[in-house]
Amino acid sequence: MQGVPEHSEIVIVGGGPVGALAALRLAQAGRDVTLIEARAKDAPLRDARALALSWYSRQQLAAAGAWPDELPATVIDSVHVSQQGGFGRTVLTQQDLGLPHLGAVVDYPALTAALATALEQAGVRVLWQARVSKVASLARYASVSLTLHEQQHLLTCRLLVLAEGGALAESLPGIQRHVHDYQQSAVLAMVNASQPHRNMAYERFSAQGPFALLPHGEQMMLVWTRSHDEAARLHAADGSVLLAELQQAFGERLGKFVSVGERAVFPLALRQLNSVHSGRVVMIGNAAQTMHPVAAQGFNLGLRDAVGLVAALEGAADPGDAALLRRYGAARRVDSHAVVGFTHGLVRLFDGQGIAVKALRGLGMSAIDAVPPLRKAFAGHLVFGVGV
Repeated sequence: MQGVPEHSEIVIVGGGPVGALAALRLAQAGRDVTLIEARAKDAPLRDARALALSWYSRQQLAAAGAWPDELPATVIDSVHVSQQGGFGRTVLTQQDLGLPHLGAVVDYPALTAALATALEQAGVRVLWQARVSKVASLARYASVSLTLHEQQHLLTCRLLVLAEGGALAESLPGIQRHVHDYQQSAVLAMVNASQPHRNMAYERFSAQGPFALLPHGEQMMLVWTRSHDEAARLHAADGSVLLAELQQAFGERLGKFVSVGERAVFPLALRQLNSVHSGRVVMIGNAAQTMHPVAAQGFNLGLRDAVGLVAALEGAADPGDAALLRRYGAARRVDSHAVVGFTHGLVRLFDGQGIAVKALRGLGMSAIDAVPPLRKAFAGHLVFGVGV
C-alpha cells in the first residue's frame, strides 16, 4: 500500500480502464502520476458488460502493456448492419481498412484486472479505496480532498484529471452537463446459437429497438435497447421468451438461438459536458461524456480521450497550462461531438418505423455497402474516430 503524497505532478481520479490507461501512458512518458480509485485493489468486479473495442483501442492498450497474450478476448473481423422489415444492409470487414481485425470483445472485469496488473508492474502510485469528496483549481495548482482508511488528506497537483462519471466535474466553474434521458434501458445477456458466429458482430435495428450481437468465445453477447418496462419484462421473463423475441427480430442468420444466460439491465442516457476543462482540471471518458451503446462507440471514445491527453501533454513543462488544455479541448471536440451526434442521430433515426423512414435507412445502408470509399470512410470513423 502506498501512502498519500502531499503533491503529485498529475492526479487522476477514477481507476477504470480510461483513467488507468491515462495513468500508464503518462507514467511511461516520465510523468509523476497518482491514480485514485474508490474500489479495493482485489475486490471482485460484478459487471456484466462485454466491451467491443476497436482495433485502435486494442493497439493503445497493448502499447501500454495492458493487453497480455492470455487476456480472454474474441476478435471481430466483420460487422453486419441491417434493419428488420426493410431492405438494405452494410457489411464492414477488416479488409476495408487493411487491418488484422476490426476490433475485439473483452469482458470489463478481465480488462480492468489486466490494467491493474500493468499499473503495478509499471510502479504507478495507486491509492485504492480512496474516496474523493472535493476538487478545486487555483492559479498554480489543483487540489483533491480525499478519505483513505478513515483519514482525511489534501493532495495538490499541477494537473487534475477526472476520469469517472460522478458529480465532481459539475462543481467546477463554468462546467455544465447536458443530459438527455432516452427513457430506455439496455438488456444484456449471453446467448448461444446453433451456428458459429465466425467472428462477425451484428448491429440490427428491430421494431422493438436496436440491438447488437457481439462474438464472445463460442457465444454472443446481446445488448438490446428496450423501453424501461420492456427491459424489466425481459429481465424477469423465462429465457424462452427472450429467445423467441430475439429470433423473430433477428431471423436465422445464426440458425436457432438455443439458450440464454443471466440477464442484466442498465438505464440509458446521454450526458455531455459543455467543456472538458476548467482551470487546471480536465475531464476524460465518462467524466466528459456517456452515450447510448448503439454502434459501441462510448468506451472507445473515452480511450481516445486518454490517448489524446497524453499526446497533448508531451514535452509540456506545465501539464496544467491553460493554453495547453484549451488546445486539448478543441482537438477532442471534433471527435467527441461527431461520435455523440452520430450515435444520438442513429437512435432517433432508427426509432421510426414508417415506410418512408425504412426506405431512407435502406438506401443509406445500401449506398455505404456498394461504394468502397464510403464503406472505408465509415469503417475508419468507427475504428479510429474522427479527426484523430
